[in-house]
Amino acid sequence: MKFWFVTGSQFLYGEETLRQVEEDSKKIVAALKLPFPVEYKLTVKKTEEITKIVKEANYDDECAGVITFCHTFSPSKMWINGLAMLQKPWLHFHTQFNDNIPNEAIDMDYMNLHQSAHGDREHGFIGARLRMPRAVVAGHWADPEVQGKIADWMRAAVGSLFSKNLKIVRFGDNMREVAVTEGDKVEAQIKLGWSVNTFAVGDLVKLMDAVTDDEIDALMKEYAELYDFDKADEETIRYQSREEIAIEKILVREGAKAFSNTFEDLYGMKQLPGLATQHLMHKGYGFGAEGDWKTAGMTAIVKAMYPDGNTSFMEDYNYDYKQQVILGSHMLEVCPSIAAERPRIEVHPLGIGGKEAPARIVFEGKAGSAKVLSLIDIGGRLRLIAQDVECVKPFQTMPNLPVARTMWKPAPSFLEGLECWIIAGGAHHTVLSYDITDETVRDFARIMGIELVVIDKNTTKYQLERDMMLGDIIYGR
Repeated sequence: MKFWFVTGSQFLYGEETLRQVEEDSKKIVAALKLPFPVEYKLTVKKTEEITKIVKEANYDDECAGVITFCHTFSPSKMWINGLAMLQKPWLHFHTQFNDNIPNEAIDMDYMNLHQSAHGDREHGFIGARLRMPRAVVAGHWADPEVQGKIADWMRAAVGSLFSKNLKIVRFGDNMREVAVTEGDKVEAQIKLGWSVNTFAVGDLVKLMDAVTDDEIDALMKEYAELYDFDKADEETIRYQSREEIAIEKILVREGAKAFSNTFEDLYGMKQLPGLATQHLMHKGYGFGAEGDWKTAGMTAIVKAMYPDGNTSFMEDYNYDYKQQVILGSHMLEVCPSIAAERPRIEVHPLGIGGKEAPARIVFEGKAGSAKVLSLIDIGGRLRLIAQDVECVKPFQTMPNLPVARTMWKPAPSFLEGLECWIIAGGAHHTVLSYDITDETVRDFARIMGIELVVIDKNTTKYQLERDMMLGDIIYGR
């Protein structure tokens, strides 16, 4: 994926100025150090050029977004037709080629060339007039902090493009009688682009039976490179690898990047997919337990934003009121990308699901600042909830709890953080990410046109209640 850089100008200033505008724009693009490549496309000077480049961007599958910058004054009316049809994420970069006002060099020619101080204001007006969702980043292009803001938006744009093509496989249905993991799949496809469909567990079992020993041997070598395990557990681990290979074959066949299942529907499987699910997440797939396709989709999107990052499916499990922390875990499925140290595969009985003792990856999550994200269907619309958390090293060994686990302190404080989450309607399943930033979350929600609820150090539950009321007005009940 790459981003297009389009500079705005006009014919008023002459060919020499336009040549300098193009040269300066290319220097800016060449100097940007960002997570995805930026390609200078052209300096647009009239309506027809703008409309043409927008059409090309819309139909280029590799174009993840458009960055515009008005080096000179670029009259807004000539942008209307093009911007009105733009279907890719848009960032308005309010910068200037030089970072100062040169005392002796500045004259009217210099002023005509370097006009972004008011050229970008003209450009900003038309974005506001069209009511178009866009990110605005101001600052000198060589400033690392400014480039960091662009990088945040880039990841949101990549996530939105990934979302628009996301397919999610459901093995079985939602866990019986659970409300929050339900949702309107048609609305999700309209707003987010997700295609969510169910596939028979019986077909998965048939594929499992067809997995060869050579395929299992190859995956066992991969496990050995990443995880420690006892040789005595190999047969159980090999069964998990059989499950993983079969699940991934269906995902690849369907072009899917996320999946869900529930222990109530896995008929014909000897073990619940623990290690199998964890390792698939480690490879970049999204997952949601108990049929939670919304969390599966969000996990996949955040992993697409940060391919080498630290992101996992998570669930709030227990509280310690004395230490004021939340224990996050799940019976099997937590991604090892968040592990503090080299993980270990272990085999233990599972008191749910009625299957054989499954292999699972056991570890403690690392300490550090993170966010938990919950995408919920609030009735007629989707709401994305993002809460800041501080992950801490678990202060207990919990020797009788052989699962992957982490602990965190929620913002703004322990009890108020819990209250705010409940008020917002946050699910018990979340996406835990150590990578995603405030800007990226906000940019993603803006691009997708969904409601965003942020819970951070400045949040109070009374203000949050008011925000919920405003959300009903803005987005509809």
